[in-house]
Amino acid sequence: MGRVRVTTVTTRNMNHPRLLASLALPAIAACSAPGPTVVEVLLTSEAGDRIARVDGASFEPGSATGTVIAVDPRVTKQTIVGIGSSFTESSAFVLAHLDPKLRQEVMRRIYSADGANFSLTRTHIGACDFCVDGKYSYADSAKDAALATFSIDHDTAGFSTTKHPGIRDSQFDLLPMIREALAIKQQQDDRELKIIASAWTAPVWMKDIETWFVPGSAANNWQGTGGWLKPEHVSTYADYLVKYLDAYEKQGIDIWALTPVNEPNGNGGNWESMHFSPESQNDFVKLHLGPRLEASGHGDTEILVYDQNRDDLEHWTDVIFGDPKTAQFVHGVAVHWYDSTFQVYEDAFERVHAKFPEFAIIHTEGCIDNLGNAAPGGIRDPEGYREENWFRNDAFWWNANATDWAYSAEWADDAAARHPKYTPVHRYARNIIVSLDHWVSGWVDWNVVLDAKGGPNHANNFCGAPIMIDTLSQDVYYTPVYWVLAQFSRTIRPGDRVVQTERTLGSELDSDALHACATIDDAGMVSVQVLNTTKQPIEYALEIDDRHAAIRIPANSVQTVRISTNG
Repeated sequence: MGRVRVTTVTTRNMNHPRLLASLALPAIAACSAPGPTVVEVLLTSEAGDRIARVDGASFEPGSATGTVIAVDPRVTKQTIVGIGSSFTESSAFVLAHLDPKLRQEVMRRIYSADGANFSLTRTHIGACDFCVDGKYSYADSAKDAALATFSIDHDTAGFSTTKHPGIRDSQFDLLPMIREALAIKQQQDDRELKIIASAWTAPVWMKDIETWFVPGSAANNWQGTGGWLKPEHVSTYADYLVKYLDAYEKQGIDIWALTPVNEPNGNGGNWESMHFSPESQNDFVKLHLGPRLEASGHGDTEILVYDQNRDDLEHWTDVIFGDPKTAQFVHGVAVHWYDSTFQVYEDAFERVHAKFPEFAIIHTEGCIDNLGNAAPGGIRDPEGYREENWFRNDAFWWNANATDWAYSAEWADDAAARHPKYTPVHRYARNIIVSLDHWVSGWVDWNVVLDAKGGPNHANNFCGAPIMIDTLSQDVYYTPVYWVLAQFSRTIRPGDRVVQTERTLGSELDSDALHACATIDDAGMVSVQVLNTTKQPIEYALEIDDRHAAIRIPANSVQTVRISTNG
């Protein structure tokens, strides 16, 4: 088993798109010929392919020249934890509007082996911005340091049909949604679904501001805050997180990992939040959360620190991973993508891994945030909001139409430069491919389902989701992002290993034209993921040692080439 190389040149028009008749991947045939064998080529494209099985190729003797992406299956790197999306109250609320049979079909398309088969997920502990009304915790009784009133009833209460007359299943809620996903997993041999849980804030009485958040204003230079834990309640907050694990365990739900808080650097006081510094979170894990988990029988629950944007990753890991007394309790670091719409910060990943190779890096949140903020027809368009710009409009997702919070002349030049208009599919595929190629072991999208507007969101922070649903008509739109995530999830499975890749692009392609990463499973099946961001098809040679196969990737597409190395 040797090195794989991909050589590229621009070529003719692509073939007519072919769609899968079923979501199920074809069975992998046994390989009798010696050497590597292309088993299948899967394609999702702007032209309409949706995990389509397209023409493959055979290997021939000889080496390739030109633009090269080299993959060496003999050099394995990190083990994959999983790929997936998240459970939120907003997602459960939207799904509660569906006829139960339709809802179950959507859930199967997300979690079953013949659907996206997501294997890694995240949920919120208490309120977040993607809640219907927000501003709740599991212990809202003031000064209840013993947490005697702790209850997760909010997660099972359902939604009022009087207040929300479109609700079809008033008993469906966040915890029932998780249970339904786990039941789907239990019906199949592949039962992988690891859950990461993050609190956006402690109960307000534990914090110095004694409220959920303080919005920015002219008086405070527009810098809002989520507040900090009161010193006397740092240990109480650790107990609160352990109580959550106990309560969910009693409901049959095991939480694989916790983060101490979502976005400890804050969100400007726009919705529920709470601050930690690297130093205060280090002490919290070392002196409180880590020991509490061990003492309570939850020692197997992993701790992921930080849980915010990649640009500040190194400072946080230097402080926390660098403290051996804290490091004994920590599995890794969680990161988000919101500091830039196109940068992946792979150099930072490389430096962190080189310094702390024993710790995992897991992406826990990313989405098309502030959907259509500055775009015509967007949420804040004074001439009128038009959700048809992205709902059942694949062209929106495949082209540079998306904008976010920093796409504004009011922002400093350096912030605006990191946030140009972008192509949603490219942002997802590029981020996943480059992240995995640089030591990230798991990747989680944010809300798996939202309504056609990108909500509900009690803070008016409307976002895109892989699946968007018109709750009035029950029209379910599987966006191109869903198909891309499903293609990755179904061909990159927990336990697979990332393998070494090297990329050299020729003069005919710019640095963003082509991205690739590769993984290998225990059976020797290599999955090469390729993103073509250009409007032209590209032909390339996929090479293993002295053998290569001529393969074509159509314009604006995501391709998976699966190769058996055990021929």
